[in-house]
Amino acid sequence: MSSLSAPRHDGRAPDQLRPVVLTRDYLRHPEGSVLVEFGDTKVICTASLEEKVPPFLKGQGKGWVTAEYGMLPRSTNTRMSRERGGPSGRSQEIQRLVGRSLRSIVDMAKLGERTVWMDCDVIQADGGTRTAAITGSWVALSDALDRLVQAGTLPGSPLRENVAAISVGVVGGRALLDLDYAEDSTAEVDMNVVMTGAGAFVEVQGTAEQTPFSKERLDDLLALASAGIGQLVALQRRAREARGETTFTL
Repeated sequence: MSSLSAPRHDGRAPDQLRPVVLTRDYLRHPEGSVLVEFGDTKVICTASLEEKVPPFLKGQGKGWVTAEYGMLPRSTNTRMSRERGGPSGRSQEIQRLVGRSLRSIVDMAKLGERTVWMDCDVIQADGGTRTAAITGSWVALSDALDRLVQAGTLPGSPLRENVAAISVGVVGGRALLDLDYAEDSTAEVDMNVVMTGAGAFVEVQGTAEQTPFSKERLDDLLALASAGIGQLVALQRRAREARGETTFTL
């Protein structure tokens, strides 16, 4: 067996996602909450509604969706300090990515003058926390907005479609889907891809960590990501459409 076709260190095929689990209504108080698991990466995503908007939107009849992201001190293999002085540069980058991704699929005029706060709290990290946060946040957001519709507060859901995200990369010369930490930390190319349910790109973050890559390699990675995101969107749709169920597995 060639190294290019050999199983990965955890036994997965190059184009295989880690086991993905969505647990809806994970917390009691938020309008929407989801525990999302990509293998050993676990993120709690909560959606909270606020009946006001930032000052720059006041009086325009439009809503807003924003996000915050953080990691628990022992979400990693060694303890990290809490971000008491405000989010780190990395946390700011990720929470802005989550916010941009969700805003891309929400009709702000239909949301009205209210804000949805998405909080993404990493309780265990093994690579791909930002992509897990985006994928899980969509389900928490959809639950919160569906409840507004059910209560008669909104005539219809402001959600235009799904959005999900996944990592891809080149490790040992191979294009791989959904990198865990062991793979991500040694990747020659590292990329995060955010796409809508219709297959349009929201954001692509790609870096040649060691070796510059060709357009052909880029095309391969985007195709790999697109196939993985298709599976995640199908799982999101199952979770949204099912009533009386809380746990969904891919």
